[in-house]
Amino acid sequence: MARTKVTKSTARFAARYGSTVRKRVREVEAKLRAKHKCPFCLSVGSLKRKAVGIWFCRKCGKVFAGGAYTPLSERGQA
Repeated sequence: MARTKVTKSTARFAARYGSTVRKRVREVEAKLRAKHKCPFCLSVGSLKRKAVGIWFCRKCGKVFAGGAYTPLSERGQA
């Protein structure tokens, strides 16, 4: 019996939208769901995204602007 592929978060798309789009969505969602470190209090796993680019630390209460899917974007650090 053949083994099934691991599709992770994009399994909900089934065979729709094409493989490249599903791979991109899987990468973006993995970045979004990962545990991030607060740049102020350095606690891991306490950051929550309130909206696109707005991040909130549950431990120190800071609200700051960052990237859409990660708290610190590559463009913002330059």
